[in-house]
Amino acid sequence: MTDSFSNLSLAPTLARAVAEMGYESMTPIQAQAIPVVLTGQDVMGAAQTGTGKTAAFSLPLLQRLLKHENPSTSPARHPVRALVLLPTRELADQVAQQIKMYAKYTQLRSAVVFGGMDMKPQTLELKKGVEVLVATPGRLLDHIEAKNAVLNQVEYVVLDEADRMLDIGFLPDLQRILSFLPKQRTTLLFSATFSPEIKRLAGSYLQNPVTIEVARPNETASTVEQRFYAAQDDDKRRVIRKVLTDRGIKQAFIFVNSKLGCGRLARSLEREGLRTAALHGDKSQDERLKALEAFKKGEVDLLVCTDVAARGLDIKDVPAVFNFDVPFNAEDYVHRIGRTGRAGASGLAVTLVSPSDTRLVGDIEKLIKKKLEVETLQLDDHPRSGGERSERERSDERPRGRAYEGRRREEFDPRDAIEPRERRGGFRPAPVNRDPFFEKPYEAPSADAAPSWESAAPKTARSSISANIKPKRKVAALFKTSE
Repeated sequence: MTDSFSNLSLAPTLARAVAEMGYESMTPIQAQAIPVVLTGQDVMGAAQTGTGKTAAFSLPLLQRLLKHENPSTSPARHPVRALVLLPTRELADQVAQQIKMYAKYTQLRSAVVFGGMDMKPQTLELKKGVEVLVATPGRLLDHIEAKNAVLNQVEYVVLDEADRMLDIGFLPDLQRILSFLPKQRTTLLFSATFSPEIKRLAGSYLQNPVTIEVARPNETASTVEQRFYAAQDDDKRRVIRKVLTDRGIKQAFIFVNSKLGCGRLARSLEREGLRTAALHGDKSQDERLKALEAFKKGEVDLLVCTDVAARGLDIKDVPAVFNFDVPFNAEDYVHRIGRTGRAGASGLAVTLVSPSDTRLVGDIEKLIKKKLEVETLQLDDHPRSGGERSERERSDERPRGRAYEGRRREEFDPRDAIEPRERRGGFRPAPVNRDPFFEKPYEAPSADAAPSWESAAPKTARSSISANIKPKRKVAALFKTSE
């Protein structure tokens, strides 16, 4: 089996583009997949990120689609022939750009559709007709329902990062999309691992696939130096700064487990003077693309991101990856550190371990079949900068009270729950007017005393009239006594 692109039977237009991109030797996944795809067989491939999967399926598909290229401007002459599905917007945009570069000397058209962007420009491009459509499942269904995308002539479908699509919950969307495609087609499925779910998916939609596995599942690259440092949450940023300084690292990915944590960490690092950008699902598509572009250009040093960016992002020469949070899923650890040490280059992966992360580190050890040592990094004893101080330290510097409407509001003192302030001499309550009636001790009535509501009113010297007589009769009785 050849390992040189020059020995492949690619059309001159494709070979020219490949040569201009500097491709010479094929990666293992390319060397095994390209000849198989050129024969039209289904493929189920497992490979680590950064191994050249995009070229492994794009080049043979474009080669087989050349029979359909034509100079016509009629949309009907350019139906969708190949569909490439990916889990995230970034991956979809990246793969679409690579396909355009491979096909730039052909007359084949390509387009990309994903969420977070206005549908109108995408609709206009689809209406012109495209042979290769790159899409995320959700947005593709939007265009199918709007009748902007017709897939009844699709000959090839690629499910890239299929395991990630299942993790995100795209299985129902995939099933709907595949139901719109012709039964007779070539299906290519690429995944980081062959999990039971992936095998079931392949069994449902692939016909006698050729299995290609270029690396042991969940194997970490030997070019990546893995370090685990014990760190309390308040010290994690100090550890990152020390490693960056000691190692002379200029750029790095920093992974966190939540979108909220991603934004907070990026803002904290920015306040400490580090050029930082955040990349997570709540960012608009325009913001995410700008962050990636700024990182590629070197305008941003640290890219703080969630696992949305953990796979497939084609950013070369990233020297280091930091796991600010240990990932909940051990497989995500492999995908995260796959961002560095690519194409034979050396890389550094630093994972910060808090006391509650012991079980997660154990899961990683089981997955990669390697014992991991959690080290203690000696931090400098100098006072922390304002951005590095913990929340508790910053709160201790705040005044114990604050002005409120001309008076000072005292904060709660825990001693008040044990010893009132008046006993400590620090507070004197205002005098209170007391009713003497309530100062008298309680006297129980005698057992034979009549109820108060039945007792007669006290007699006066002037009249012996009962107090129980009705008012009118009382007045009449008074007149009689006066006579």
